[in-house]
Order: sequence, then C-alpha cells, then structure tokens
Amino acid sequence: MTREKTDFLVGLFVLLGAIALVFLALRAGNMSSFSFAPTYQVQAYFDNLGGLKVRAPIKSSGVVVGRVSGISFDNERFQAVVSLDLESKYEFPTDSSISILTSGLLGEQYIGITPGGEDKMLAQGNTVQYTQSAVVLEELISKFLYSSASSQD
Repeated sequence: MTREKTDFLVGLFVLLGAIALVFLALRAGNMSSFSFAPTYQVQAYFDNLGGLKVRAPIKSSGVVVGRVSGISFDNERFQAVVSLDLESKYEFPTDSSISILTSGLLGEQYIGITPGGEDKMLAQGNTVQYTQSAVVLEELISKFLYSSASSQD
C-alpha cells in the first residue's frame, strides 16, 4: 500500500469518528430531531415539573407535535411556567389538557396533550388552562409509607 492511500484511509477513519461523536452529542442533547417547521408558542402553568427539561418532546397520541422551548418561574402565581412550541400543522382546541408524563418507569419526562372538544383552536400567545403536574416518585413513596404507618396504629 502506498503512503498516500494509507493517509487517505486514516483520514477517512478520523472523519467517520468525528461524525459519530457529533451524532452522539446531538442524541445526548436531545437535538437530533431538530426541526425548522413553523411553530406557534403557548404557555402552561404547573405546580411541579419533576425532571422536565427544555427541548423535551410534546406528544399527542404518541406523535411528537412540538418541543418545550422554555421553563421559568412566575413570582406572582408561584408556579412554573412552561413555554411550548407547537408545530403549526398541528392544531389543538383551547380546552385541551396538558400533562407531564414519563417514558417508562424511570425514563425521560415529556409533555402529553389531550385534545378537547372546543371549536376554537390554540393560537400564538394563548395559555393552556387545564394542566396536570408531574407525578414525583418520591412523593408517592412517602405518601404510601405515611399511610401504611398510620393504618398500623
């Protein structure tokens, strides 16, 4: 094998390794499904977000319809505010409900939308009224332990 051919193969191998590292970084950062589709943003208030993160998927019937674009805290309502970017091709009624769900027992958290029956659709800047906070495993365990301890008395 000539030196030029060996150098070419080593360079190709390094390039493939770099592409694999970029792919893994995008997957770890939950950005591999980055979309440039037009979106509209709505807000939702929650008492507890659990482990919800920015860029978490928003799903309806198992289909990803958007991403979480921001998480902040409202000092007047003392609740977490989640900004949701929904793809424009998916429309939901204004009385839709939003829940924070978990993939599997200890998997990542995502937003689930259950469509309502209203004729008017959500639009840019609307606030979703019906929300359900995340179920926190530690709270469930402590409630179970507390109730079982009080029932033994």
